Amino acid sequence: MKSIVIAEKPSVGRDIARVLQCKKKENGYMEGSQYVVTWAMGHLVSLADPESYGKEYREWKLETLPMMPKPWKLEVLKQTGKQFQTVKKLLLRKDVKDIIIATDAGREGELVARLILTKIGNKKPIKRLWISSVTDKAIREGFKNLKDGHEYDNLYYAAMSRAKADWLVGINATRALTCKYNASLSCGRVQTPTLSIIAKREEEIKNFVPKDYYGLSMRVNGMTFTWRSRNNKSSRSFHKEKIEELQKKLDGKEGIVTSLEKKSKKTEPPLLYDLTELQRDANRKYNFSAKETLNIMQRLYENYKVLTYPRTDSRYLTKDVEDTLKERLRAINIGPYKKIAARLLKQPVLGNKNFINDAKVSDHHAIIPTEEFVRLEDMTLEERKIYDLVVKRFLAVMCPAYEYEEQKAVVTIEGEEFFESKNRVLKQGWKEVYEGETEETIKEEGIRKGEQFLACNITMTKGKTEPPQYFNEATLLSAMENPVHYMETNNQQAKKTLDETGGLGTVATRADIIEKLFYNGLLEKKGKDIHITSKGKQLLTFVPQELKQPELTADWEMKLAKISKGKMKQEQFMNEIKQYTISILEEIKNSEGTFRYDNLTNKKCPNCGKRMLLVNGKNSKKLVCQDRGCGYRETISRLTNARCPVCHKKMELVGQGEKQTFVCECGHKERKKAFEERRKNEGGGVSKKDIRNYMEKQKKEAKEPINDGFMKALANIKLD
Repeated sequence: MKSIVIAEKPSVGRDIARVLQCKKKENGYMEGSQYVVTWAMGHLVSLADPESYGKEYREWKLETLPMMPKPWKLEVLKQTGKQFQTVKKLLLRKDVKDIIIATDAGREGELVARLILTKIGNKKPIKRLWISSVTDKAIREGFKNLKDGHEYDNLYYAAMSRAKADWLVGINATRALTCKYNASLSCGRVQTPTLSIIAKREEEIKNFVPKDYYGLSMRVNGMTFTWRSRNNKSSRSFHKEKIEELQKKLDGKEGIVTSLEKKSKKTEPPLLYDLTELQRDANRKYNFSAKETLNIMQRLYENYKVLTYPRTDSRYLTKDVEDTLKERLRAINIGPYKKIAARLLKQPVLGNKNFINDAKVSDHHAIIPTEEFVRLEDMTLEERKIYDLVVKRFLAVMCPAYEYEEQKAVVTIEGEEFFESKNRVLKQGWKEVYEGETEETIKEEGIRKGEQFLACNITMTKGKTEPPQYFNEATLLSAMENPVHYMETNNQQAKKTLDETGGLGTVATRADIIEKLFYNGLLEKKGKDIHITSKGKQLLTFVPQELKQPELTADWEMKLAKISKGKMKQEQFMNEIKQYTISILEEIKNSEGTFRYDNLTNKKCPNCGKRMLLVNGKNSKKLVCQDRGCGYRETISRLTNARCPVCHKKMELVGQGEKQTFVCECGHKERKKAFEERRKNEGGGVSKKDIRNYMEKQKKEAKEPINDGFMKALANIKLD
């Protein structure tokens, strides 16, 4: 008798099969003497679409709402149906005695496997493989310590409850809004509050009125001193006349050094990366989107096996990882990391409370290197950048603190204070890891306490207050992770809950939420800045108030956490969701307003003849048919990685077919064919293969919307 192993993806399945000596390769699985290893491809099974529950739901009508499935139906996804049939046949084999769930160790990974088992009607015993990396060593140890699969039943109940709740609220509210306002409008308990946060920031910027402020500055012995108020310690004043009077009063007067302090201080290394922090840094340093960073991390985790599980919300390690630190250091004792890694290997490698804390790790520990041998030359430039961020952070936490001397000096003139503060580096510590990013060593100041001098050359400084900055992906991720400042209420319990549950969405879903907002035409990019569109603004006026608030998702996540720990029944949660769904539908049905397009073009849709909409996507511009039931869309331009030969900025690829042209904002234009020929002659840049792959991707994207339940549901919309 054999055990069947279900991995989440083919690449992971093949790795497990190799470790388990399953050498017989078949279509969709691998087999050995003891194990049969197969895999999903993400989700193979999902909650059924509304149309599956009856003919009345095939047309979108307000009177058919709410939709409350009973019982809930599951459906096999068409695009992965063949693999589902393979898994089903394997599970039903008479020589298979039990099942080992080896999908990603988390809530959604549990759901992937359990939906397959439920759809098939499995009655065989289940076990659980729970690992944080897919190295050979981790797999072997994981199989030595398999868990009873039913220990994770509550995790599955929480995952299923989340899926059903999002279905009920999202699909019912989306259908209601779409029918009520005769426009494709979608909403959800995470994407709508996120959209609301962006709208509030834009409103703050719009209403911001800059103010002039003034101050005083003087130079003494090569140092710059800044005036500060004795009352509030502020170096700014909005009263110009006051500052002008002070300048006249103090200029040329005698000053004395009344305070000179020197304190030795330390700064501990930054915490290890969780996914959100890594996405933020990658966006700040390299302008990678959250989705790009996650995709790169997945490759480094699954294909290269050099980094641990990416979808983690922890920035700490557990105590049991401590014994592996030296082996991980040996793996990264190469190239640019060799100097510091080799030094750390010569001394005892011990964890400390700064980065090892079992109490601060839930499902998975922080992202760190694995024990796998690394070949940097096999990685793409983008992969190298993400790998570099993680490795440097890992090295940094094991280095000593950064030590510096803080120097503060105060000069008093006629009772007014001028201050200067600088740091003098004593020991670089962990900052040595970030060579080229550390502070310069500052020499000791050439003044003494009690020293007197004439206060000459006092100048008045001037500035303007600045509005808040528009969100970019890094700052939006931060806002989603910590949305307390954007709450409508001052409910302290809700604030605590948001903090404990990790904000809007999860580390695994935030990138997709941002992508969906762009895809739905609710957001657009101008440079790095994210802006809400007219469609997005109108949607927020139609959506029930509670659906726009971060408090809602905090409440859900708190209850889902209770379900996963066995402290709340899923039936209780679902009853609350059903009542909430009914209440928001009533609010939408009784609301007033009219949706107006402001991005209609004169170009007609080639399928249905209706006027098309011009949509500014994240990195592209598209023409989209206004009739969601038609679904036609075409990309008219896309930002590429091709660099302008004049200013070296990224160029857009505009047009279709042979007329496609690279265009730069500096004015340079170049036909695609000429560009290819030039780069061929230069022996570098974007190859024909790159262009061809890009074109295939563009065509595919135009035909296939993002794999999203709401998108799938909206594709069949029929408006009266």
